[in-house]
Amino acid sequence: MNAAFDAKSFVAALPRRPGVYRMFDRGHELLYVGKARSLKDRVGSYFNAGNVTPKVQALVQLIADMEVTVTHSETEALLLEFNLIKAHRPRFNVVLRDDKSYPYILLGTDHAFPRLTLYRGARTPGARYFGPFPSSTAVRETLNQLQKLFRIRNCRDSFFAHRSRACLQHQIGRCSGPCVGLISPEAYAQDIEAAVKVLEGRNDEVNALLRTRMEAAAERFEYERAAQLRDQLAALREIQAQQVVTAEHERDVDVFAIAGEPGEYAVTTLLVRGGRNLGTTSSFPRAAFAEPEEALSSFLMQYYAQHDPPAEVLVGRRLEDAEALSEALAERAGHALVVRCPARGLAARWVEMAHENAAQALRMRLARRQGMEEMLAALAETLELPIPPARMECFDISHTGGEGTVASCVVFGPEGPLKKEYRRFNITGITPGDDYGALRQALRRRYTRVRNEEVPAPDLLLIDGGVGQIEGVHAELAALGVAGVALVGVAKGPDRRPGQERLFVYGEPTARIPAAHSPASRLIQRIRDEAHRFAITGHRRKRARRYTESVLETVPGLGPAKRRALLVHFGGLQGVLRAGVADLAQVNGIGASLARTLYDHLHPGS
Repeated sequence: MNAAFDAKSFVAALPRRPGVYRMFDRGHELLYVGKARSLKDRVGSYFNAGNVTPKVQALVQLIADMEVTVTHSETEALLLEFNLIKAHRPRFNVVLRDDKSYPYILLGTDHAFPRLTLYRGARTPGARYFGPFPSSTAVRETLNQLQKLFRIRNCRDSFFAHRSRACLQHQIGRCSGPCVGLISPEAYAQDIEAAVKVLEGRNDEVNALLRTRMEAAAERFEYERAAQLRDQLAALREIQAQQVVTAEHERDVDVFAIAGEPGEYAVTTLLVRGGRNLGTTSSFPRAAFAEPEEALSSFLMQYYAQHDPPAEVLVGRRLEDAEALSEALAERAGHALVVRCPARGLAARWVEMAHENAAQALRMRLARRQGMEEMLAALAETLELPIPPARMECFDISHTGGEGTVASCVVFGPEGPLKKEYRRFNITGITPGDDYGALRQALRRRYTRVRNEEVPAPDLLLIDGGVGQIEGVHAELAALGVAGVALVGVAKGPDRRPGQERLFVYGEPTARIPAAHSPASRLIQRIRDEAHRFAITGHRRKRARRYTESVLETVPGLGPAKRRALLVHFGGLQGVLRAGVADLAQVNGIGASLARTLYDHLHPGS
């Protein structure tokens, strides 16, 4: 411990009152913020001779000063601790990374025929949101079910406004055709109302509503409408029957479980809406030395800074501050709320499921990290780097005959791809097909920000290309004043097969060829293929938007009849995207060759 800090005198002067304590190093950098029911007892525990926990000792050795704030209650201390962590992000605290954006379903309210869409981002007044959902996959599956059930449109407003005839979605029975007046605003509003009830978990009301409408239509001799409502009712019951976990009473619950040890935690969030399990998602909060209970409590406060809590929050650990946590969250949410650790029943099974997922997520994370460490070490050896690279970037260019040029930049770290840091660049003002010019423009835009320290510089920069590309890249970096970045061109082998890559290190006359299927070769392939996938996906989206084309309409050899056959067979585009080559080949008119072409087009880089 720092000799300048008299811990004994400091602790002796502390009251046995609730409050928040702050630890600082010699440079007065905030190391750690903590809350306490009793400041004297909690702060004193750090300096007890019997406290030999390595993580705690590492922190104590850095302490040069401490400050405390006495509060009226433990709840007030909890809120103050959260605000200080959020403002200063001390390196020894549990910090929930801000790269986890949970998706919602958004219902627009500014259109006569509104649609339901996947949404991420800040919530704005005037719109209706349903969620959060654990993943975008869960949102898309829900939207897919609602679209089939209630035939709600999914097209953009600009597409809707310029239709003169119904599109394929109407022809395959997945849209009621509001764009061309095939359904009245009143009838469409009824379908939206039913969909909203499903999203809110009010399934019994929806069943009763559809049954009432079906009987009324039959009484009016509108037998076609009655049959349609009958089919909706049957489909809804089938979906409800497929739910694996259903509560005795419909309710909204968030479930949290933590696995791991100080320094390496996984927290799994399981979302239950209307009594139904919507799935899980896992986060990996930074927690230098916090015990599981403290880490989970801090995680909850930060999680609910971004999301609205339900009335019931279940946790897999008995938290000492559960009562204070409940009060703090209830105060911020504006409604009654309880945080509890269930011992039996369905709630306990939910917690157990969340814990199993947290343990599995942690195992997978550690396995991926070990694999990445091996590949990074092998790459450093192959390129004769002094240490394995901690940050790598790779660029690629995609276009069709010089049209719609898009450059991609993907970023990898010790744990794999850092997808939140990926960037695409729409290339303009160059000669069509000039890949060198496109690459220089993308690098200039990216590395101007690196030079200005707006984004960190990589240790290794990979370029999809050979000597010509890396010579041009080096000149561009030199003009920007960016130095200290290892530069390597990745060129395909003579047969253009994976495992034959040649690595052109800037300044060396000959290429280096890593052993086929070696860890270094696998890592290079993975990064290069990811850059190619990211570039070609952006290019295809750009091209499709320009010509108002769907993804299927860009597939060579796939005419209107075959596109319609695919959509009917698989129930929509999402079904086509999930299908394998063998599944695609089963569709009438789609042979093995076209199925392979279609699959490769829809899954670039697979």
